[in-house]
Amino acid sequence: MADLSLDFQFKSSIHKVWDALTNSDTLSKWIMENNFKPIVGHKCQFWNEHINLIVNSEVLAVDKPNKLSYTWVGGPINTVVTWTLRQEDETTYLHLEQSEFKKVDYAFTGAKNGWAYMIEGLKEVLGEV
Repeated sequence: MADLSLDFQFKSSIHKVWDALTNSDTLSKWIMENNFKPIVGHKCQFWNEHINLIVNSEVLAVDKPNKLSYTWVGGPINTVVTWTLRQEDETTYLHLEQSEFKKVDYAFTGAKNGWAYMIEGLKEVLGEV
């Protein structure tokens, strides 16, 4: 098993970052179109018609505004995404862990590069670019 672990920092408040992680309309601006709701047990999908990708998810944990976890199942990937947030002074620290990759392979590397790319979109949504 392999786990992907990435850390990011934002000047936005923890509540603004939390909203960007949990609001379906905002998520569609930086991840993919979706029908996400931050409710434990909610089953949803993220989709991108341009690359013919559908990701099935189920919300596993919601601890507003500190932790959000959901499954991420699509293509060769069957993993769990967990976002952990904390704010210190004017900075919000966002930790992403995507766990349960079978091994470090193209899916793992693709996820790592994909999240790095999507976080740039999150920065735009937050007005930090």
